[in-house]
Amino acid sequence: MFQRTTAVNKISRLEKRIKIVQGGTSAGKTISILILLIDKAIKIPNLEISVVSESIPHLRRGCIRDCLKLLKGLNRYREQLFNKSLLKYQFTNGSFIEFFSADDATKLRGSRRDILFINECSNVTFEMFNELSIRTKREVFLDFNPANEFWVHTDLKNDSNADFLILTYKDNEALEQSIVNELLKAQEKAKTSAYWKNWVRVYIDGLIGNLQGVVFADNWKQIDDVPEDAKLIGHGLDFGYSNDATAIVEVYLWNGKRIVNEICYQTKLVNEEIAKKLPKHELIIADSAEPKSIEEIRRLGYMIKGCTKGKDSILFGIQLMQNQEYLVTSSSLNLIKELRGYVWDSDKSGKQLNKPRGGNDHLIDALRYHEMESLSNKNYGIYHIR
Repeated sequence: MFQRTTAVNKISRLEKRIKIVQGGTSAGKTISILILLIDKAIKIPNLEISVVSESIPHLRRGCIRDCLKLLKGLNRYREQLFNKSLLKYQFTNGSFIEFFSADDATKLRGSRRDILFINECSNVTFEMFNELSIRTKREVFLDFNPANEFWVHTDLKNDSNADFLILTYKDNEALEQSIVNELLKAQEKAKTSAYWKNWVRVYIDGLIGNLQGVVFADNWKQIDDVPEDAKLIGHGLDFGYSNDATAIVEVYLWNGKRIVNEICYQTKLVNEEIAKKLPKHELIIADSAEPKSIEEIRRLGYMIKGCTKGKDSILFGIQLMQNQEYLVTSSSLNLIKELRGYVWDSDKSGKQLNKPRGGNDHLIDALRYHEMESLSNKNYGIYHIR
């Protein structure tokens, strides 16, 4: 059985077609929505429900696991009713809950449904939401942590057909005391730390965050797509494999601005697979720390070279990029996430250091390699075949 928390009660009272649930960590957003969806599926015959997120792995770690756990707790789970290939649970009354990723174009523009739930909707584009929403007959549920402002706030929050709700951990009475204690510790840290103050704002209070020390704070905007008259000038490539993704961007010039479009963000790609994602006759600037990979791709017939690096090359590249104005395509989800979270590092006292905090910066690195070469090298574009 499950505990009917305040979060469940608040969400159940939302009446408009689009139900937006913003909230902090452990507020019970996702689990509460799933409880209500299961309840509807049991009570209403032939109800078609779609649960969507950014990727299948994300769904497996979250909504699918939680949904099956809830069904088992209600003694409603029957293994033969769950199609593990289609990721679809069929109820005995003809209703079903299906799970699929937002990057599946066939699903986005596929059949209609009665109810839609987009989990962590900040990780999908407005265009993806719109494709799914117009094919939904009854209700749309959206949930997310408000680390940054995005299309929900700019295009949807004030819609006359949308309800907007903010939840915190206090709305989740089922939360384990050990987790509550950790959240209380974070609130204490927030009294003396800018980082923890912002963390508490987002993940405890459920409010839009204000990241401190963002490297690219005000020199980029989103654009729907690359204009037809934009001029492609090159590609940037950052190699990855197991934990780090291989990242590829393409860069255009348009009306004095630079347009960036994400091409690839994927782990476990070997060089031959990376090459297939690259254009044959366009210049590619890659991480010079990977000469073997560069040479292998070059031998496959690609115009690729390593980025010229010197002392403090990261800082140098950042400074070059800060002097440019960028337009980032709205489909470049991973790049947008990186740009929003790319901050200057700090020491234990909170003092800002003159270096960025590493980690989630693979596409930024790919862009930086290209920009270091194209903005500082007067011979950029000249490619010598060896």
